[in-house]
Amino acid sequence: MKSITYAVVFFIVILLVGCTGGSIDNSPKIKDGMIKVTILYPNSEGKTFDMDYYTNKHMPMVAKLLGDSLKLYAIDKGLSGRTPNDPVPYQAIGYLYFEKLSAYQNSFGPNAKEIVNDIPNYTNIQPTLQISEVIK
Repeated sequence: MKSITYAVVFFIVILLVGCTGGSIDNSPKIKDGMIKVTILYPNSEGKTFDMDYYTNKHMPMVAKLLGDSLKLYAIDKGLSGRTPNDPVPYQAIGYLYFEKLSAYQNSFGPNAKEIVNDIPNYTNIQPTLQISEVIK
């Protein structure tokens, strides 16, 4: 009887691992108390934004420079304002997540020049930055 039980459990584990693409999701999660750095790129006439460069070059470069202190990042692409016909208020919004404020400060400071110098490669927008604590 025990061998049947172990076989059933083994089968269920194989099914579960197969359903997750062969691996368990160990990606970082957003948690209460984390520090979120929000980078907003306001939209207005004459402003340009290269989403491909931002997504595939700038943000991966930022992640590499910030190293293990950066827990995860996310990118939003603006689609519209309040209604589908309203212009988009922000062309893009980037998010950087850290465990503590000091982790952000200690990793960004030494790399600020390189990160800021890359901005003209994808936009002519002066970004607005906000540092927040994740509450929920």
